Amino acid sequence: MRQIPRVEPGRATVLVVEDEWLIATQIAHDLQSLDCRVLGPAPSVAVARALLEDEVPRAALLDIRLGRETVFALADLLTDRKVPFAFLTAFTRDDLPPRFADCPLLTKPFGGGALKAEVAALLRP
Repeated sequence: MRQIPRVEPGRATVLVVEDEWLIATQIAHDLQSLDCRVLGPAPSVAVARALLEDEVPRAALLDIRLGRETVFALADLLTDRKVPFAFLTAFTRDDLPPRFADCPLLTKPFGGGALKAEVAALLRP
């Protein structure tokens, strides 16, 4: 079993964009077990953008579909700011716009171990 590296407390802030409260809560819990600070969870693109006005996270986890909107414009913003991110979704890689074809993708439902491994990969220098 691969060891998941721990992150120093207060050192890594991860933006969580997820509109389902139960999933967002579990993701936040998993991130806190890695000693990450959670920015959000943001249930919409507007809330996520507002959070990004005050802080730039080291990484982000983005649910693709938030109600009737998608996070692709937010992913573009994070790309411009060089913030690594992963999509969390029930969609397949074929559903992604071509510009995101190589982005990390965790397919729902995913376990906490898969999420932790992906976050560790996103936070690697």
